[in-house]
Amino acid sequence: MSSQPLLQTAPGKRIALPTRVEPKVFFANERTFLSWLNFTVILGGLAVGLLNFGDRIGRISAGLFTIIAMAAMIYALVTFHWRAQSIRRRGQSGIDDRFGPTVLAVSLLAAVVVNFILRVKEGDF
Repeated sequence: MSSQPLLQTAPGKRIALPTRVEPKVFFANERTFLSWLNFTVILGGLAVGLLNFGDRIGRISAGLFTIIAMAAMIYALVTFHWRAQSIRRRGQSGIDDRFGPTVLAVSLLAAVVVNFILRVKEGDF
């Protein structure tokens, strides 16, 4: 038996060891994607309800909510694939997105404000 260590390196040199990614990380990414899709289906249902049972202003709001729902679906798909690639590569960078939910919230607020302004101008309130 030898008393030397199995792996000898020069002083100060770092050894790159493979990191193990647990399956729960992949499932968390998929769960987040499905949650985003659930939100977009609810938003799309709201848009269909406004389209079928609304007046002219309701149709305008339905169009805005439909566009926002489709944009959120595309955002969710792109983010899902981006995170999956980062997880597969064992990326050390963060996989969080600070701008997407903020843009979605601002666009939803803008759609509600447009609906409100159009209702006030029409005199429906």
